[in-house]
Amino acid sequence: MPQKLDAAAVRVWCAGALEALGREREEIDAINVYPVADGDTGTNLYLTVESAATAVEAVFAAQEFAARDFAAHAAEPGGAEPETPAVIRAMAHGALLGARGNSGTILAQLLRGIAERVAVGGGLAEALARAAVLAREAVAHPVEGTVLTVADAAAAGAAAAGPGDAAAARAAYEAAREALAATPARLEVLARAGVVDAGGMGLLAVLRALVAAVTGETPAAPARVPGHVHGQVHGPVSAPAGPCDAEGPAFEVIYLLEADDPAVAVLRARLDALGESLVVVGGDGLWNVHVHADDAGAAVEAGVEAGRPHRIRITHLTGTTAPVPEQVQRAVVVVVPGEGLAGLCAEAGATTVLARPGEPPASGELVDAIRRAHAREVVLLPNSAELRHTAAAAAEQARTEGVRVALIPTRAAVQGIAALAVHEPGRRFDEDVVAMTAAAGATRYAELAVAEHRSWTTAGVCQAGDVLGLIDGDVAVIGTDLTATAVAVLDRMLAAGGELVTLVLSADLPDGAATAAKLERHVREAHLAVDTVVYESGHGASPLLIGVE
Repeated sequence: MPQKLDAAAVRVWCAGALEALGREREEIDAINVYPVADGDTGTNLYLTVESAATAVEAVFAAQEFAARDFAAHAAEPGGAEPETPAVIRAMAHGALLGARGNSGTILAQLLRGIAERVAVGGGLAEALARAAVLAREAVAHPVEGTVLTVADAAAAGAAAAGPGDAAAARAAYEAAREALAATPARLEVLARAGVVDAGGMGLLAVLRALVAAVTGETPAAPARVPGHVHGQVHGPVSAPAGPCDAEGPAFEVIYLLEADDPAVAVLRARLDALGESLVVVGGDGLWNVHVHADDAGAAVEAGVEAGRPHRIRITHLTGTTAPVPEQVQRAVVVVVPGEGLAGLCAEAGATTVLARPGEPPASGELVDAIRRAHAREVVLLPNSAELRHTAAAAAEQARTEGVRVALIPTRAAVQGIAALAVHEPGRRFDEDVVAMTAAAGATRYAELAVAEHRSWTTAGVCQAGDVLGLIDGDVAVIGTDLTATAVAVLDRMLAAGGELVTLVLSADLPDGAATAAKLERHVREAHLAVDTVVYESGHGASPLLIGVE
């Protein structure tokens, strides 16, 4: 066995950690009492490592393919093992993309810290130290007796070990094992439940796999604490009354976010005021955001203001005791860019506000629409990034008049259509808002427009009269023909996957029906198993709006 964390060892480590968490995840779930007793820490860690392992295997598969291709054109075959930096970075990036829950998000940041140092030739002890620092910085309010404490102990143990990765791995595991056993003494909620920290236990499984990958030796499993024997907990495990009890936020909100560092700093402050269990990990423009909050829509809206959130997951936290609102009349107020969509939304029961080109509605118009809805609960869909502040002001005004308003930060009409499609007035208000927010967040949007003059764009220089394909607000395609440009935009959007394409054509578009038919046929032939729906937006709207869910 290599006594160093090289590319092969990282691959073995990932596979071993995934196998270990697969064996232990039910046991880890069973002792999950902090920060919320929702019994999913083991599962979340498993899914996080599964994403990391998939990314690592993809690097090896690509290298093996390249080696075979090289061998077919060269006298000597090439090597089939990728470089260690590529593998360790893939592991960390895969974990970031697939991070689930509080502990999974922290584990992703630990792996990022390890990758930072190993990728530049650092030893394992140095990498574990960096990992512990980054993980603690990612948590808004670190608590001792958690996975952070176990990570700190592992780093300290590795630093005190002899030279080499093998010695560092063994020492890190032993120190982490002792720290895990002591977590009940450092966190009262664990002591009352008679268990160790679930996230720390999961990290220990990952460290045990690390020792096996580097040394070829599998260390002994940790001793069980009282009340935690053979994977069973004596009596129901729950968080007793106290600062960590079930009286917490109703929803867990997680999303990937494309944003720069200054925007993320502002986002941290906003989410910290909005909820708890805040963890923001990542860097280099891509972040994984995790928070527990009662207002899930506001947590997503904060992400929209910071950058581009996607892969939004909103989960109702089991075991919480958030008050259940009384079932009352509810309405949806939606801003639409044309009469055609106004009719469509009205048929679905929504109150509509028409946004004409160059004449966005003022906050007073939105307040009037909320009043016209004659409902005690209103969901507001602005369908434009430019209306963000206007809609927020209208919502605040309506709240002062006794109306409960939820603002879902939809940025395009197709996102509003997706949200309205899952609206169910019979659900609890919060659950309805969560479902609508998730549907809108899962819908990428595009718009085709005609350039009015020559200008620079993110896709290059356009001339007056060129057809511009904007994806999520940025010019991605420049063409001369609307149908051809739309095809290029669709192909780009569907390259990342999709199940449903929504096409919204302007009534002013010549041969609109023929254009729709061509685009439907292209989607059917080039992207199997993707459905298409077509609507008309009316006069004065953009020539074509596209949504991909």
